[in-house]
Amino acid sequence: MKKLVLLLLVSIGIVSCTKEVRLTFSETNFTKNENAVIEINIPKAEGTIEVSEAINAAIENFIVSTISFSEDSLINVSLNEAMMKFDSVYIEFKDDFEEDSLVWEAFIDGEVTYQSSEIICVAINSYLNTGGAHGNTNISFLNFNSQTGKLLQNDDIIKNKDFLKLAEKYFNIELQEMLNENGFDDYFFGDGFHLPENIGFSDEGVILLYNVYEIAPYSEGITEFTIPFEEALPYLKLY
Repeated sequence: MKKLVLLLLVSIGIVSCTKEVRLTFSETNFTKNENAVIEINIPKAEGTIEVSEAINAAIENFIVSTISFSEDSLINVSLNEAMMKFDSVYIEFKDDFEEDSLVWEAFIDGEVTYQSSEIICVAINSYLNTGGAHGNTNISFLNFNSQTGKLLQNDDIIKNKDFLKLAEKYFNIELQEMLNENGFDDYFFGDGFHLPENIGFSDEGVILLYNVYEIAPYSEGITEFTIPFEEALPYLKLY
């Protein structure tokens, strides 16, 4: 009898360890426009509780940090609280500078660009205008382990340094196309090629994206290119 109970417990343990993670995504919206104009549309993970909660928390924390003016810890600050703070800082600014009629804006839009059993990639496109000469647009990729919901860093994705050579090869292909359009070629201001901060995924392959000011002058805008999966797979840890 004891052996039977032990066998049953082991069987339950094996089943629980291999439990399939199921995730789907819907869109959730946050809007506030009484003073500052804030519109946020981001994906919300639904399904296996532990994994979906981890992904949703990471996305929300990223949005909070994007619209926050505080240098203090942002732990336990909700998205609604961050939106209220953004609005209150704008009200204080408007009271101090009544002649400045520009309304502050925060537009954030997120979407799942890739989902597999190994990785989920969420792209966050943010535009903030807080009274400067022009607003700032930024695109960020958040990559998650599909089985745990852990937010991955680039080092968790890239297997070895040879990926740098592969990326430079495809950047040079993209550079040739950009040269034909604008004639500007010194994207790294005399320095050598380096990977961008943001590396993401789509059905076409691995996306490498340089935001404005990361390389090249502001006038060149965002620089983006894609390495096909068949070329990139040997250099990735996730496949």
